[in-house]
Amino acid sequence: MNVHAWVWFATLGALVVMLTVDLLIVGRRPHEPSVREAGTWVAFYIGLALVFGAGMGLVAGWTPAGEFYTGWLTEYSLSVDNLFIFMIIMARFNVPRQFQQKVLLIGIVLALVMRGAFIAAGAALIQQFSWVFYIFGAFLVYTAVTLLRGGEGEEEFKENILIRWAKRVFPVSSSFDSGRMTVVTDTGRRLFTPMLIVMIAIGTTDLIFALDSIPAIFGITKEPYLVFTANVFALMGLRQLYFLLGGLLERLVYLNIGLAFVLAFIGVKLFLEALHTNSLSFINGGHGLHWAPEIPIWLSLLVIIGTLGIATVASLAKSSRDRKKELLDTPA
Repeated sequence: MNVHAWVWFATLGALVVMLTVDLLIVGRRPHEPSVREAGTWVAFYIGLALVFGAGMGLVAGWTPAGEFYTGWLTEYSLSVDNLFIFMIIMARFNVPRQFQQKVLLIGIVLALVMRGAFIAAGAALIQQFSWVFYIFGAFLVYTAVTLLRGGEGEEEFKENILIRWAKRVFPVSSSFDSGRMTVVTDTGRRLFTPMLIVMIAIGTTDLIFALDSIPAIFGITKEPYLVFTANVFALMGLRQLYFLLGGLLERLVYLNIGLAFVLAFIGVKLFLEALHTNSLSFINGGHGLHWAPEIPIWLSLLVIIGTLGIATVASLAKSSRDRKKELLDTPA
């Protein structure tokens, strides 16, 4: 797939316009969006991704479109898991609900910038060293095993070195004030509000999540443009999804199992692709093992959709049974 420079510039320009409009809307009227408002925006971004993929199919062919849809769905599902940690961060720093939109939006902007750098580095690495797929595949399988051993809970969120450094270096007030980044005290001293620390926490935490999501999508497509746009569409609707799902996140008890299976599946897919393009001298004399099975993109899409669907339905069914049991066990 040959992506011209003007396509990149047009895509980045559209992204900047959308983020600017979002910042203006959120900055002018900080509020907690209703379920209807959040649902409308989530539907808008999902529809936008579907239209983008359809346009990709008409212009560049349906194979790249299939890769985009599969990559976007994978990134979106992994982003849903990230919302658990975002909720923990909001609670840990006692962020008022009306300011959480702004925190998430700035955090997402930071995440897009950092993920863009990750994608560029990953694409350059893959182009030069095809054997890196062995490492990506092994890492995804390891991540899947880690997810199965135990989900991420509140006790697992720890302030990273950048957050601790920011707290130590910047003078931070105790109040969020009106949701601004800085505030001037009665003595005339300018202080940063806790908004700065929370935004750093959101941005850097998402960067940690990118360590498994970026290798995962490179297991689906090697085209940097598709990797980048899939990440953009997955992250753009994340803020509204945070408010739409709300307490529903706690009911997705089997989500980690589903995501673990998806990551392990993509890890195996990467390993098989690495065998096909093998250049390591100690494996088959540096030649590819063409007898290794290839997993087509349509099968990857079906496996991911099926796994996430089963995990969601099973989670909601279990939560419903648990609630009914609690009602029966509660004394009248």
